[in-house]
Order: sequence, then structure tokens, then C-alpha cells
Amino acid sequence: MKPIGKNIIIKTIEEEIKTSSGLLLSSEDANQLRYKKGVIIKSGTDVAVLDEGDFIFYDKRSGYSMIINDEPFTIIQENDVVVVL
Repeated sequence: MKPIGKNIIIKTIEEEIKTSSGLLLSSEDANQLRYKKGVIIKSGTDVAVLDEGDFIFYDKRSGYSMIINDEPFTIIQENDVVVVL
């Protein structure tokens, strides 16, 4: 699988979210957050800054989901990435 242009294939990471006081947010509350965490599986041909294996936060309203080889992936644009960890 090889994304073209500025497309990036990512795998979304589901994680528990704690408040500063140590309370765990429910999945319903976590879905209220605008950004999600993911790991880059493959970068497109025109993506220079991001590498495979980078952990990122991206806008959850962007991109679309695909099933490739019976596994769900999310395809986003390079400009949807807001933070690289």
C-alpha cells in the first residue's frame, strides 16, 4: 500500500484519557475532544516531514476510514496533523 501525494495512512490509537485530578473520561466524553492520537503507517509521496512510526495528533473530523487487508486504517491529509510526538 502506497499513499499518493500528501495523503497519510494512520492507525488510530484508542487510549484512556485522565483529567489533571486523575479521573478517567468516559468514551462518550473522550469523543467530545477534537483531536485523536494515531501512528503513521505510511506517508504519501509528497510528504517530507512525517515518517513511518511517528505518533501524531490529528483532527478527528478529517479523513476517512478504509479497510485494507481486513484491518481498519484512517487516511488523512498532511495538513490535518497538528502535533508530532
